[in-house]
Amino acid sequence: MLQRNKMSTTVIRKNGVLEHINGVPNRKRNREHINGVANGKRRKIKGIDTPQSNQGSLEEVEALATLISGKIKHAPKVGIVCGSGLGGLGEMVEDKQIIKYSELDGFPVSTVPGHLGQFVFGLLNGTPVMLMQGRVHVYEGYPLHRVVLPIRVMWKMGVKTLFLTNAAGGINPEYKVGDVMIMKDHLNLPGFCGVNPLMGINDDRIGPRFPPMSDAYNKKYRDIAKETAKELGFNDFIREGVYSFLTGPTFETVTECRLLRLLGSDATGMSTVPEAIVARHCGMEVLAMSLITNCCVMEFDSDQKANHEEVLETGKARSKDMQKLISKIVEKIAS
Repeated sequence: MLQRNKMSTTVIRKNGVLEHINGVPNRKRNREHINGVANGKRRKIKGIDTPQSNQGSLEEVEALATLISGKIKHAPKVGIVCGSGLGGLGEMVEDKQIIKYSELDGFPVSTVPGHLGQFVFGLLNGTPVMLMQGRVHVYEGYPLHRVVLPIRVMWKMGVKTLFLTNAAGGINPEYKVGDVMIMKDHLNLPGFCGVNPLMGINDDRIGPRFPPMSDAYNKKYRDIAKETAKELGFNDFIREGVYSFLTGPTFETVTECRLLRLLGSDATGMSTVPEAIVARHCGMEVLAMSLITNCCVMEFDSDQKANHEEVLETGKARSKDMQKLISKIVEKIAS
């Protein structure tokens, strides 16, 4: 006998005994089927996507790491990501080799001015480095697991220390254009809405399900950075503060900037945090620095407007100081 309840659940009885509910045998329902998952195995239900990994494939990471390692002379110890206008650091690398992202099948390619889209391998003050001249961003249309793919490739190639740089807007009213902020913490604003590079099924071969972020930016490395800046006479423009991550590509509204300040942000940008999260997930130590390339507009009647050209100009103006600072820090960290 076929009956339907008020929720249109299909119930089949045979000789008065409950046999099937929605096509699932009653005697096996609790034991074998939970939300369409049989015996604990995931399967795709028509019209429904069951949980999957958004973290990408370890096999792809391993294949890229093997491919790149076979092309280079110096196995990198330190990875460096150059932000907008900061790619000039590659000029200081000796015995260098260049591999363009476009030469690597399926690798995300930079589309933003100021990002060359290539790896530079070689020696920076005697330290084997893997330097990214240009990164990719969420706003370019890449899913987060593609944005952070280069970081996982670095990890698989043996990089233990990751040095992240970015161009950022100053939120703290005491910050000036040209200041360099050592990141001591971050605000992952998209993370409040479920946007995180570790979303999805975790691969325990890469890292833990719930990595802590209270120590995202290595204190010892931050102290080395401040000490090095003092030695180089850079104290006047060195800061230490909190970086907030927004996806972009729009620059922030006045109200958004005011909110970020209330939340404790000193500078804001459209990168770095996903990379830092994934690096820590992999067990890498992270140091990050922001070049303040513009002051965020905090007043409604201001005629000031943020623009990418200003970002690139500031990066160029401060590039020599940044190169000296970063290369010296790398030397100390690696020693």
